[in-house]
Amino acid sequence: MAPFALVGMSAGLALFWAGAGALTRVMGGTALAFIASFALVEVARSYVLTGFPWALVGHIWIDTPVVHMAALVGHHGLTLLALAAATGLVLLVSPTRRWWGAASLAAIAAVAIWGGLVAGDRPGATRAQAADVASDTASDRPVIRMVQPNAPQHLKWDRTMIPVFFQRQIDYTAAPSDNPDQPRPDLVIWSETALSVILENAQPELEAIALAAGGVPVVLGIQRFVGQRTYNSALYLDQGGVIRAIYDKHQLVPFGEYMPFGEVMAKFGIHGMAASRGGGFSPGPGARLMDLGALGAALPLICYEAVFPQFINSAPDRPDFLMQITNDAWFGALSGPYQHLAQARLRAVEQGLPMVRVANTGVSAMIDPLGRVTASLPLGVAGWIDAPLPAPRPATLYARTGEWPMLAIILGLLLLSAGVHRHAQRQAARAK
Repeated sequence: MAPFALVGMSAGLALFWAGAGALTRVMGGTALAFIASFALVEVARSYVLTGFPWALVGHIWIDTPVVHMAALVGHHGLTLLALAAATGLVLLVSPTRRWWGAASLAAIAAVAIWGGLVAGDRPGATRAQAADVASDTASDRPVIRMVQPNAPQHLKWDRTMIPVFFQRQIDYTAAPSDNPDQPRPDLVIWSETALSVILENAQPELEAIALAAGGVPVVLGIQRFVGQRTYNSALYLDQGGVIRAIYDKHQLVPFGEYMPFGEVMAKFGIHGMAASRGGGFSPGPGARLMDLGALGAALPLICYEAVFPQFINSAPDRPDFLMQITNDAWFGALSGPYQHLAQARLRAVEQGLPMVRVANTGVSAMIDPLGRVTASLPLGVAGWIDAPLPAPRPATLYARTGEWPMLAIILGLLLLSAGVHRHAQRQAARAK
């Protein structure tokens, strides 16, 4: 489906911003119309056809103190702040609206100061919070091993290389810890589709994994079949190597993992693109917690499910931590893996939860609730790393309220902009 992904997704994303430009013009082309219109289409592309909220405007704040506002307003709130800042810069050079620009930029500066002093800066954080985070990752926290085989996409499914990558992961799983006080981790995690065989044929591999783990539970990615449907799944193997939980990826990549309207096309005789006929993956039932025993409950996220905050919000209960497994080898050594990591960090900030992230080719990372990377393996490197799981924070305002407050604000701004434009039209008509 790669050709469809390249053309279909690029064209589809372009339509959103074209629509924002058209809507801005229809509502008079004012600064308020610009902010409201572009904020609205960024929301729309987060939902339409299951959504693709990759590289939203608000993501520019991830490496700044402003990112901590996400704990209150989420990523759409950050988008509003970004649009307001951009508009403020434009108004600042306008001879008639300069004070509006100055006011906007002053407000953004105030938010940045608040983020640094109250919510914690990145990468340094305030001294009190730095000490707090250090205590959260103390020796009494469970230790998780992240296994990164670094299987390039063009070799990952090569029959001659499959046993090489599998053995590499087995060796990393069995390796003794560098910490004499913690000879073995409490959990081992492999990446998305870490096994090349389907679940129904994977018993020998699962037995080898359990043997290498030596009584340590393992989470790993694998594909499985149910009838004619294919699922991208995560397994939890307990200390004895028994499958205790299976999670099926729900949020699928349009054009990449499934073809939009594939089932509709099947009704007209085009069956190859229908998930029910084996054309691409089928979605799982939705967000589900995975009970990991003494480690608590994790919310598994496969690949780009971590870019959907609303998906995390849909979980039936609040997890103890977020657990993402992904294969970012598709991006090679370009910016994609770093963008994906940045969005994972944003999810941690929004929820006030730590996230463990295991990627085939990197970047595998342990992320604390402030969005800071406490341990990681670089992109394009094979290896493993043990890291303590940071403690979760109390549920943030965003975790409690979700998307609705910001959606209401954006719609309110849109209605206000429409009202201002209508009033201006009436005034112009009276002047004639």
